[in-house]
Amino acid sequence: MTLPRPSDPISPGLRRMRIVATGLLVLMAVTFLAARAIGPVHPAVGFVRAFAEAAMVGGLADWFAVTALFRHPLGLPIPHTAIIPRNKDRIGDTLANFLRDNFLIPSVVARRMRRLDLAGAAGRWLANPPGGQGRIRRGASKLVASMLDAFDPERLGGMVKAAIGQRLRGLEVAPLLGQALTAAIAEQRHLPLLDGIIRWAGKTLAANEQILREMVHERAGSVLRWTGLDETLANKIIDGLNRMLADMAENPEHPLRAKAEEGLATLAYDLQHDPVMQARVEALKAEMIDNPAMQRWLDGMWESARAGMLKIARDPETAMAGKLGDMLRQLGQTLQDDAALRITINRFARRTIVGMAADYGDGIVRLVSETVRGWDARTITHRLENAVGKDLQYIRVNGTLVGGLVGVALHVVDVAL
Repeated sequence: MTLPRPSDPISPGLRRMRIVATGLLVLMAVTFLAARAIGPVHPAVGFVRAFAEAAMVGGLADWFAVTALFRHPLGLPIPHTAIIPRNKDRIGDTLANFLRDNFLIPSVVARRMRRLDLAGAAGRWLANPPGGQGRIRRGASKLVASMLDAFDPERLGGMVKAAIGQRLRGLEVAPLLGQALTAAIAEQRHLPLLDGIIRWAGKTLAANEQILREMVHERAGSVLRWTGLDETLANKIIDGLNRMLADMAENPEHPLRAKAEEGLATLAYDLQHDPVMQARVEALKAEMIDNPAMQRWLDGMWESARAGMLKIARDPETAMAGKLGDMLRQLGQTLQDDAALRITINRFARRTIVGMAADYGDGIVRLVSETVRGWDARTITHRLENAVGKDLQYIRVNGTLVGGLVGVALHVVDVAL
């Protein structure tokens, strides 16, 4: 529900219900005065008078109670009135604590997330977008685009960057790399890597051949340089290296390839079990995360993601109709068919959201509390009154009618006795 601006504090619905409730109270007052003026001309007049009198009392009592929530009745500083303006800060703190205790505690979030199949729902939506609900989709897309536009890009980007950085810092990379390398070696998937290294070494040697010749020339004795044997020596060295690289490329059983594979196996083991190696990898990871180039890359990645989300949110039909749409539909079908993938994604989403609740829950609570504290009493009164005031006016109507019925019942008892 959209709340009206403080400059237009009363919504049309609230204004109508105020008129109805007040009009009913005035009607009861007129009826009471008329019945009192007529006098006991007929027994039925007594019932009408009792109904109107009690209805006035009930209506006035409920008017006082409803008004006392938001302001001083008739402007009089009666104790325990204008409850909401006087307790604005306490209301903000209570609301913030309610959010924290019921929604932002990691155990509560985890329990709620455990019952949700986010991956399955996303897969069904992506595979079969609900084309028949165009208005809902456009409304949701507009809401998402408005939220993305409303958030401070730098602040939101900083939160995203901080969250990614924190997750990366908490992730033990070395064992994962070691397991991946071990699996690659077991399935012979490391061989293309070795072949690529050999080809790279050959191209590097060819590109730096002149540098190697100059090194041999500088380190050769004067006799070798005078006789030209330094050139012959350089040719022999270069030819030998080229022949060795060619043999390694052609012969899978070459001793140097075996040594390289042994080194990779040792590296895979150390990554998983050697604390010294793991500490080195963690230090390297920390340096990479703190590197300004990495931070700029994260900034660019976030801006690209935000721009992509805005583009899709503003024009979802076009996004779902092109190649991106085909890719998203294929992803949705995969999410529906692959149970293991759904479990993995749901687990990741659950851990991510629980982690965000643990890391940023207190910040969200402070944001709510400080936002409410920052509102002036007039603003929060108008917003709350327009949000719930219409129902409170129904209470006035009900109080008037119920009071009248109680008055008739008491009059019946009085007549009977």
